[in-house]
Formats: sequence, C-alpha cells, structure tokens
Amino acid sequence: MSHIEYRHLSVTYRRPKTDEAFLAIDRISLAVERGSFVAVVGSSGCGKSTLLLAAAGLVAPASGSVAIGGAPVSGPGTEAAARSAMVFQDASLLPWRTVLGNVRFGLEMRRWSRDDLTERALRYIHMVGLADFADYHPHQLSGGMRQRVNIARALAVEPEVLLMDEPFGALDAQTREVMGNELLRLWERDRKTALFVTHDIDEAIFLADKVVVMGRDPGCIKDVLTVDLPRPRTPDVLDSAAFVALRRRLRESLAEDMAALRLVTEVA
Repeated sequence: MSHIEYRHLSVTYRRPKTDEAFLAIDRISLAVERGSFVAVVGSSGCGKSTLLLAAAGLVAPASGSVAIGGAPVSGPGTEAAARSAMVFQDASLLPWRTVLGNVRFGLEMRRWSRDDLTERALRYIHMVGLADFADYHPHQLSGGMRQRVNIARALAVEPEVLLMDEPFGALDAQTREVMGNELLRLWERDRKTALFVTHDIDEAIFLADKVVVMGRDPGCIKDVLTVDLPRPRTPDVLDSAAFVALRRRLRESLAEDMAALRLVTEVA
C-alpha cells in the first residue's frame, strides 16, 4: 500500500537575481510503500531535496499533488504534513537548549500532551545512545552526536513518515558509516516509512529497499532500483557480489547526468 504518493508533481522556483521561473522537478510520479525505506540519489540540482520539501508541505506544487496516507499535503500545517518529520543535513539545534531541551522542543511544537514530555524525550535520547549527554549543549557535542539529537527529535513525535535530506552529508566518512548503521537499527525497530536523500551510492544501497535515481534539467525520475539484499544488514554486505552488482548498475544510471554536469562545468 502506498504511504507517500506523488502524482505528476511539478515544482517551479524563481532565480534570485532575475526572478525568472524555472522548473525544478517535472511531472514526477512515485509511490512509496508503507514501512519501506526509499533512498533518492542524483547529481546536484536534480531536485532531490525539492521532492522531500514537497512531502513536508514546505514547497507548493506548480501542478500535480503529494499525499501521505491518502491525505493531500497542501502546506506545512496540514494534517497530512503533520504525519511526517524532516531531518536536514544541518542539525539546526537551538544552541541555548540542552540535548533534552532540543528533543523536548519538537514535542512542544506539536503540542504533545499524551504523556510527560521530559520522560518521552529522555526515552528517545537513550534510544540514540546519548543518555549520558542529556544535559549537554550543542557546542559540547560532535557533529555525529548533534545529528543523533536531530534524529531523536524527529522520532520523538512519532511521525508516520521520516523525510531525511542528506542527514550525514556533513560528517566524516567514519562517523557517517556509524550513523548509517545506527539509523538502520532505529528504523528496523518499527519500520517507519522513510524517504532518504543522499549523494552516496553505497549508503543508498546499504540502507534502502529501493533507490530512486533522479535526472536533471528539469528534475525527473530516470530509474528505480530494487535492493534485494536480506535484512537485517551488516557492513559485511558491502563486500558481497550482489552489492557490487547493484553499485555498478547505479553508477551506470547516474553516469549520463554526471558527464553532462562535468561538460557544463568545463564550458563555464
């Protein structure tokens, strides 16, 4: 059953200097099944982030629609948009609040009243392995730890859908691998529907059930790759023949756009 459904979605933006309209994504149709983990890859500027922002109600369609659980997403305050939580590359934590205060903040914004906010926030802080850092402020944490707080804040509001826009993009390779394993562990607890944007091919294959490959000028879906690797997954799978074959196919699917992007850069 589709949990997130894009129907012929197009989104336009205006260029800052000229105010000229341009098409960011063009007539995209995509169904994300309930409880699945879908990664989105593609070259810079192909509209990956726009795809997520549309599901969160943070950009308005020029045409077409997005629905979550059958309800249309028509803005950030709508019932459908409230079913999702967004995790950005920048953790965007409030510097004057502690780890506990930041995770509580997400609940406060949703006017959560089902149980004690502190107790609930601490539960998710423990879940991401930061129980000993609840009283720390963001400046006292590493980049990976700040992103754990960001994920805890998103999970604490019990969203139906997790929208993640390159959440590990600013981390070093070793921390990124650790965070990927941690995210997979958390996702496997309750299998929330996840839509995850990344530039990292290995990360996409390791995490996802399906990988959506986007093309550019304007943004569109070029390919959808099913990742038929058993779960639960461990880092050992990265060396398997099946993983290598999937990586090769993804690289081939991305190669045309990457070559075109290099040509544009050289001409410029």
